[in-house]
Amino acid sequence: MNGAIVVGYDGSPQAQQALAWAAQEARRERRALRLVHVGEGDGQSLDAAVERVRTEAPGVEVTADVEADRSVPRALIRLSSDAHLLVVGSRGRGGFEGLLLGSVSSAVAAHAHCPVVVVRQVPDASSTSGVRPVVVGVDGSPTSVRAIDLAFDQASWRNAPLVAVHAWDLPAMMGPVPPWTLEEVEQLLVTEKAVVAESLAGHADRYPDVKVETVVQLGAPAPVVLDAASDAQLLVVGSRGRGGFGGLLLGSVSQVVVSHASCPVVVVQPSVG
Repeated sequence: MNGAIVVGYDGSPQAQQALAWAAQEARRERRALRLVHVGEGDGQSLDAAVERVRTEAPGVEVTADVEADRSVPRALIRLSSDAHLLVVGSRGRGGFEGLLLGSVSSAVAAHAHCPVVVVRQVPDASSTSGVRPVVVGVDGSPTSVRAIDLAFDQASWRNAPLVAVHAWDLPAMMGPVPPWTLEEVEQLLVTEKAVVAESLAGHADRYPDVKVETVVQLGAPAPVVLDAASDAQLLVVGSRGRGGFGGLLLGSVSQVVVSHASCPVVVVQPSVG
């Protein structure tokens, strides 16, 4: 099952949403789908989930397993080493209670060996005109570059436009100094735009089919990203970064993004080794 899409499944409504998203993603990317329940297994529930995938995503190779492990994050992190994506619901029951809302979220987001997709809700495609974009957070860090790579892949798979978002703030000044002048702010803005341009460089050649829009906005990262992703079908962020995205998905910003995004969120980890 190397390269499969793995779904953490416990039968809860949130897990059902995660399963539906993952099934369509597996069908889109022509990948196998693996359902995993951690703890004591409910065979009937897993069997029903497999049948649902076969009905809703015909042609997808699907299997289901029970992992006898008392630690949900440990089991999911271990399974992520051979996965293409690890997909979870934002909440669950039993072993998945509180997933991505506390200590479990930090462990999975920080230590998974593949991107983690948190499915809180899936946008209704019929509720808007046109194709919803894929949105990616950009801060110039190596992890952000990995997030950009995945975001371009996803936008290309989905025939969707890509919106690259960069939030920035004015450098802090100590002591009785005059306020920032308009000219100084404009100069800083040029620098911040250069960060985005450098991060996106080369992608246009590799993905000529993807239309790209950039948003460079003064403000706190979480509100800026959430606003840009208000009509998105997918939001991609790095698990760690610098500047406006420092500590993303490891602190307060993560709670805001995962808890309030109106679309699935993909968390991309740093490169290992």
